[in-house]
Amino acid sequence: MNTIINELKNNFRRGSICIQLIYINAGVFIITTLVSVILLLFNIDITGLFHWLELPAWPQRFLIQPWSLFTYMFLHNGVWHILFNMLWLYWFGSLFLQTFSAKHLRGLYLLGGICGGLLYMLSFNLFPYFEPLRYATFMSGASASVLAIVAATAYRQPNYPIRLLLLGTIRLKYLALIVIGTDLLLITSANSGGHIAHLGGALAGLWFAHSLSKGTDITSWLNRAIDWVVSLFSFKPKKPKMKATYGGSHQADYDYNARKKAQSEEVDRILDKLKKSGYENLTSEEKKTLFDASRR
Repeated sequence: MNTIINELKNNFRRGSICIQLIYINAGVFIITTLVSVILLLFNIDITGLFHWLELPAWPQRFLIQPWSLFTYMFLHNGVWHILFNMLWLYWFGSLFLQTFSAKHLRGLYLLGGICGGLLYMLSFNLFPYFEPLRYATFMSGASASVLAIVAATAYRQPNYPIRLLLLGTIRLKYLALIVIGTDLLLITSANSGGHIAHLGGALAGLWFAHSLSKGTDITSWLNRAIDWVVSLFSFKPKKPKMKATYGGSHQADYDYNARKKAQSEEVDRILDKLKKSGYENLTSEEKKTLFDASRR
């Protein structure tokens, strides 16, 4: 058992940000499902138990559980729900990382979920059609976050060919338009909240990609917040400063640190160029360097 757990931990650490997000979603799904099964075995009523982690449409309920704006995007109802969301996250997240950084994906996942959740609550309280559903509707799932990643990728690489099983090859921009158009047509369906959230996530993705092309990263504040939270739960002792000496292992350490610093500076330079002039103006070597850095 310890071997399996250690292997999972190592895979999580070595994996890309896509793999890490998939691990987190899968872990939450397994835990919540096990809790539900155990409670039901003891005939304990679990009605509404996970509503405290899902996003309510009613503002008064949201005021007493504001954390649900973040937690809902990691919850899924059923195997098919999480399976399709994680497949899309893996496919389009991997494509996203070819032109954006891992931190961009991490921040956009949250931004897409936030924008999708806010548009869902706004719509359910603005349009009279949703009034009968407003007080008992809760939402969960990573769909809005995933659609943000799809939309941002389509904005940056609109003509990227996507092979579909029955439809053949289609350009990414058309696939994104089909998905967004379908959500727009289905906003009064049984899953109206989900389709509205998809639209909010897609708008967040377009906003992010357009802003980044102008030199502004709208996910930077989210990434700073994530880094701060992670630092609170990091109990690693501070490493002593290394003194560079000539010869032996100290010299090897010095050379290694110098190479890492040079690589970091080169990635920063390429990202600055990407923000100012776009992905198309990067050289092949710069694209390769950026892609390699995003997978570390």
